[in-house]
Amino acid sequence: MELVVGASESTVKSLLGKLGGLLAQEYSLIRGVEGDLHFINDELTSMQAFLRQLGETGGGRVDDHRVRDWMKQIRDITYDIEDCVDDSANRIHGLSRDVCCYFLSNSVYEVLTWWPRRDVAAKIASLKMRAQQIGERRQRYGVENPKTPDPADGSDKPPASSRKAGFDAASNQDPSLELVVTKEPVGLNKYMDDALKNWIADKDKAGVLAIVGYGGVGKTSLANSLYREFGDQFDQRAMITVSQTSDVDAILKNIKDQVTSHNNQEQQGGHSDNRLLKGLRGVMARCAIGGTSGNTPRHKTTKMLDRRLSKRKRCLFLIDDVWSTATWTKIRNSLPEKGSKVIVTTRFQAVATTCARDPNSDHSREVKPLDLNESKQLFTQAFDESKGTKEVENILENVWKMCGGLPLAIVTVAGLVACNPDKLPLNICSSLFPESTRDAKKEVNQEEVARIISHCYNDMPAEIKTCSLYLSIFPKGHRIGRKRLTRRWIAEGFVFEKDGMSVEEVAETYFNHLIRRKIVRAVKHSSSGKVKHCVVHDMILEHIVAKAAEENFITVVGGHWFMQPASSKVRRLSLQGSDAKRSKDTEKMNLTHVRSLTMFDNLNQLPSHSFRFGIVQVLDLEGCKGFRKQHTKEICEMVLLKYLSLRGTDAKKLHNTIKNLLKLETLDVRETKIVELPKAICNLERLVNIFGGNKITRQALKLPDELMKRTKMRAMRVLSGVEIAGEAGVLHHLTELRKLAIYKLNIKSDMALKDLLSSIWYLGGYSLHTLLIEDESPELLQLMSSLPSPPKFLTALELSAKIVKLPDWIAQLDVLNKLTLSVTALRTDNLEDLSKLKALFSLTFSLAPSKQDPETVTMIQGNRAYPKADIIIPAGGFEKLKLLRFSAPFLPLLTFSRKAMEHLQRLELRFSMLEGLHGVEFLESLKEVHLSLRMKKQDHPEINEKAAEHIKKWIEDDITGSNGSSKAKIIFDQYYEGL
Repeated sequence: MELVVGASESTVKSLLGKLGGLLAQEYSLIRGVEGDLHFINDELTSMQAFLRQLGETGGGRVDDHRVRDWMKQIRDITYDIEDCVDDSANRIHGLSRDVCCYFLSNSVYEVLTWWPRRDVAAKIASLKMRAQQIGERRQRYGVENPKTPDPADGSDKPPASSRKAGFDAASNQDPSLELVVTKEPVGLNKYMDDALKNWIADKDKAGVLAIVGYGGVGKTSLANSLYREFGDQFDQRAMITVSQTSDVDAILKNIKDQVTSHNNQEQQGGHSDNRLLKGLRGVMARCAIGGTSGNTPRHKTTKMLDRRLSKRKRCLFLIDDVWSTATWTKIRNSLPEKGSKVIVTTRFQAVATTCARDPNSDHSREVKPLDLNESKQLFTQAFDESKGTKEVENILENVWKMCGGLPLAIVTVAGLVACNPDKLPLNICSSLFPESTRDAKKEVNQEEVARIISHCYNDMPAEIKTCSLYLSIFPKGHRIGRKRLTRRWIAEGFVFEKDGMSVEEVAETYFNHLIRRKIVRAVKHSSSGKVKHCVVHDMILEHIVAKAAEENFITVVGGHWFMQPASSKVRRLSLQGSDAKRSKDTEKMNLTHVRSLTMFDNLNQLPSHSFRFGIVQVLDLEGCKGFRKQHTKEICEMVLLKYLSLRGTDAKKLHNTIKNLLKLETLDVRETKIVELPKAICNLERLVNIFGGNKITRQALKLPDELMKRTKMRAMRVLSGVEIAGEAGVLHHLTELRKLAIYKLNIKSDMALKDLLSSIWYLGGYSLHTLLIEDESPELLQLMSSLPSPPKFLTALELSAKIVKLPDWIAQLDVLNKLTLSVTALRTDNLEDLSKLKALFSLTFSLAPSKQDPETVTMIQGNRAYPKADIIIPAGGFEKLKLLRFSAPFLPLLTFSRKAMEHLQRLELRFSMLEGLHGVEFLESLKEVHLSLRMKKQDHPEINEKAAEHIKKWIEDDITGSNGSSKAKIIFDQYYEGL
């Protein structure tokens, strides 16, 4: 067994910073403890050096039980010291000394704080004694310093300085901007024969497909490929992950939520025919009352559901990673039999055999390891994605051959080799497979896969290990937002400024390193080309969860794996289920030391008064339901909060008591009903990020006028989704501002408008990188045309207004990589100007249906006649453009010239009416064309289907051209008005 070193070292490092601040300015409030604090600080410094050396010489492996026990003691006392420091800051400074100077003498202040100061002093003295005992115990039981390995013993671990330098050089590289283009999984085409495709496309036949194979062999990749290719042909679809622990009611709820989302897209505006959703609700209600037996057995409700789905409802369900036949049987009995196709993946042959007994089961596939040619192809692909050097690639044959054809092992090892260019591949092979006689053609077993994952994990630098452990907070299969993850690392104190980079930039390099290592996999890129969402393979996540639990780094309740209940103080808690059993498990835990709380699904799983955690620093409730008014009030009592996310909850209002959260750095209230921030928010001088509003509906978060005048709020870096109203438009004091996204402008006076414009121009010369302005009136954009110089550091710009002629300075934005404009600016002359932007990666022309008025239509029609008859995308220019998007109810005729946009990879069009699309066959680099057709909901859906097929064929003919030269993949979807 091994113990994680990185997390312990990171905790000590974070605490040393706090102790330094305490020694610098706070110990004077606690007489008699200065010496104790110095002693503790020195001891922790020595402990950190020990841990760092242990990690660098042993790769994180700790096999000596004495060392492991001593490290556990370091971890526990570090946590307790951190609690004490934070508690002292809270109790002693609960009554501000600055305020007291106005009303009370120093002597009265000392009387008021006498008891908490005495109590804190006693705790510090006790902690000093424990630190002494830990040091003495190490000597008494012979815990020796780690030794540098002798190269003669076959170890391939380089010196610490070499490893650190290699990491810095790799991680600090600016990652290339990319788009996630759909890739065919290597080696899986042989399973997707015509019989299988015909079966899944058959509209009249239901059935079950079982895909079996051991972990990491590619089952889920095959299932996802089928789901992605055929999903649009079904009326309803849902993708579910099961794993070891399974709650059928929770699974059905997950299906219901996905179906709800799909129905909201298709049936908004009073045309609800949601039979599947109603049927699932009936199943869930009856299961809650009677279970699988009794007066209302599950099969009766399923028959009722079948009747409701009998009219034109086709369903596709992907049930991933089923671990038991009992679980599968319960799920199958709860799903409709008629009109549905079910794809099941499992590691166990018994489950596949049970699926095969299903009367509607027509197909099964056993996924086997890749052959040598496929293994080489996958390794080369993954190695190139990780930016491995070509010099190393030529001598890698032994590496991928030793992986036994297992895709997960191949991809993980490719990341390991790419990030260690100085290591010889043969040394890597000997580390992964010590048995020198291993047959390269032999399949890798599950034990060897676990060894590969463990080795690749242990090879990472300590700070990266700590950040990777944090991934265990998220459930299996969860899409993790890059920015959400990096901001939480910062709030937890895992990331520090280094090498002249800000904490945000350092966090980005850590994330990029995890991508290169293949610890996480990108599943979605933003329109700016950066990774937006990532996932962790379930076997890698299982390893990380076990490591995090072993060091009491994170406690997971309700996850996908069986975990022993926490036996010690819980430090970071992730609640991933909402059933009553898990709620009882939480009530048994010691939650008085929780520093980080993350919840998924529903707030009902929390024990009573659980929001009164006095030292919580990170509270993430994104997407949780059941949020009530008292929760907001109780959250405002968490005086040490640094990160607060209520995104997607039912929160409606923030109380003025938010002024108590003086340490708050990030506030996220996006997609809530909170439409205005209280004036008390201006007291939070450490606030760095404010996220509000709704990106889809453009609902805005109104800022208080006082924020514009609060010169002390200089730390602000992000103001996103906000409304600026009234007479205030001055932002000059926010010199650290990097992103300003204004969803609504409601400024009354010309002077305030000019002040706002002046602020934008002023901040553009400092650090403003992203600017978004949503303005229905043209005044501000007209004034922007007169700027004396462009905001030269802008990398992303979005101007949503009735704008026809673009400001001249836009063509001078040399580092701009993302540009979004109203479709009213879609003119040939504007396109010619934009083609000069050398760094532009994505270009979007959009118009919300709600904003299409007669004036706007007239402007769009007028653009066709200026200066030529059509909208022509010119030849040349657009040197870096890879993504071009159009989204509007009406799109005019678009013509691509020869040699236009030579690097364009993806073209997206979302429309109700398109006059035409010519010259797409000239786009030589084009890989995908996404077409989304907005249609009116008809009483007879066959009318829509025929119309959609006709439009699709017409556009396909335009795209492929007369000679059929375009090889771009066409992805077609239709949706209904009301979106």
